[in-house]
Amino acid sequence: MSNFIVFACMAGTAIISLVSITYSIPFSITTDLTADTGGGQGLAIGVLNLAIVIPQSQVFQGMKTKDLISWNTLIGGLAMHGRGVDALNLFIRMKNAGQKPDGITFLGILCACTHMGPVEDGLAYFQSMVHDNSIVPQIEHYGCMVDLLPRAGRLEQAMDFVSKMPMEPDVVIGAGLLGACRTHKNVELAEVALQRLIELEPKNPANYGKMWPG
Repeated sequence: MSNFIVFACMAGTAIISLVSITYSIPFSITTDLTADTGGGQGLAIGVLNLAIVIPQSQVFQGMKTKDLISWNTLIGGLAMHGRGVDALNLFIRMKNAGQKPDGITFLGILCACTHMGPVEDGLAYFQSMVHDNSIVPQIEHYGCMVDLLPRAGRLEQAMDFVSKMPMEPDVVIGAGLLGACRTHKNVELAEVALQRLIELEPKNPANYGKMWPG
């Protein structure tokens, strides 16, 4: 499985989990476009889980109230399904509508950037999240950045990002870094990433054979 798929799945799962936990709502599927926000959210979440096949404008036109959950679910769903441009455009609409973003909003935006590959945009959104919106990044936000940076060959910056995380990196981030080092054939950084992965998961014998593909 490619690093891109691993991190896309991680970000997508994180979006679903964080929406559910943060807002305490179940994941239901409905086709009632004329319902109040709750029904609209249900549709958006159903679309997020299955596939983004309904135009965002159709969903939003049917919602009587557009709240943070509605915006986040659609932005995250679009990002998860590779529609990064639509996700970023919807984010602009969200800000123009006066809705303040939260950490879940930015997780969707960073996920969109990992699909599209604009490293500078991803860095700008990450910095905006911290400095302009006073949002404390979670491990999922760092995971998106660690996925994004190596794809532009910026391995050292990705390693620096991990070293400055206020929390311990998880195995997914460790394996992603190692995979990126292998892709770019950077032996020196791969050894550092491998040692870190072994520290994170010392009882997994498979880690000892992950330096280079056989």
